[in-house]
Amino acid sequence: MMPVAQRPLPRPGVLDIDPYVPGKSKAPGVARVFKLSSNETPLGPSPKALAAYKAVAEHLQDYPDGASTALRQAIGQAFGLDPDRIICGAGSDDLINLIADAYLCDGDEAIYTTHGFLIYPIATLGSGAKPIAAAEKSYTADVDAILAAVSARTKVVFLANPNNPTGTYVSFDEVKRLHSGLPPHVLLVIDAAYAEYVRRNDYEAGIELVATSENVVMLRTFSKIYGLAALRLGWLYGPEHLVDAINRIRGPFNVNAAASAAGIAAIADTAHVEMSRAHNDKWLAWLTDEIRKLGLEVTPSIANFVLIHFPEVKGRTAEDADAFLTRRGLILRRVKGYKLPNALRMTVGSEEANRLAVAALAEFLNPKAEALGRKAETAGRT
Repeated sequence: MMPVAQRPLPRPGVLDIDPYVPGKSKAPGVARVFKLSSNETPLGPSPKALAAYKAVAEHLQDYPDGASTALRQAIGQAFGLDPDRIICGAGSDDLINLIADAYLCDGDEAIYTTHGFLIYPIATLGSGAKPIAAAEKSYTADVDAILAAVSARTKVVFLANPNNPTGTYVSFDEVKRLHSGLPPHVLLVIDAAYAEYVRRNDYEAGIELVATSENVVMLRTFSKIYGLAALRLGWLYGPEHLVDAINRIRGPFNVNAAASAAGIAAIADTAHVEMSRAHNDKWLAWLTDEIRKLGLEVTPSIANFVLIHFPEVKGRTAEDADAFLTRRGLILRRVKGYKLPNALRMTVGSEEANRLAVAALAEFLNPKAEALGRKAETAGRT
């Protein structure tokens, strides 16, 4: 006879989940902090989005539209999509969990890549399924490795493109090759959270593949280039049967009215988006070049952050660098949980933050040379 539990127990696998840990945002004892750990835009949201958000304060007693109709229509108009094939959610995390709940169950498997977004294995385990990590090549998703990991139990493949935290991407031809190699019952989830930053001719966010397939869904977010991370707003574009399934389990008011109004205004302000993209283009290239000049390896990125690799040398590790930078009010992201223990991810920040971070890294790597430089500069002023 099975023993009777003395308290409610979660389903098997839940307690095996390592909770998601966001990037830190504080530096104790430091007066001024530059948060470069969460891939937030340094330019903030569109002023039009802020105005739309504030206007909702006049109607806080009203429930939002449970179907996010106006927001879906705005997204559809901006991208040339059928609004009926769009679902909005409280960030793309909400949608990832909904996909896992709808398409995974006990005994199933979902594939993601070694350094892929941590929410994929969390959502998979939460649904009772098993996450399978496919090896990457040069910090980039490897289509052959993903296909080799497919088994009779595979139901979902998660592909972040561009990937967080590496900033690498898979060309559209490779994404199509991946799709063509998957069984028709396996769902390919293309997470294109950073698509608005990409300037590559061989990249496609996934819209075309969704439009012509029955087993592909694309995820997008308002948290990055649109600057609405605090409001938690994301959307997906998928085939009709998937949209129908997700809508059956989606919370009826999973997008609040303020987020919806701000999203509609943000997506219409193309000038602000282009300004944010231009800022990122300039400083992503600058950071990559300047950090490499310091002798550190930087993974080529097409998103709004860089992955910086540190040597496994005492006093020069990523942990050492993180502590050093934090003391100076520069908060970068430890990515040990992504199996990158000797790397830090740095968001492209304001000009001031970017320059301060590079100068601090130079001091960290060569404190004597930096001290001599400051001494010489002081002497030259006297």
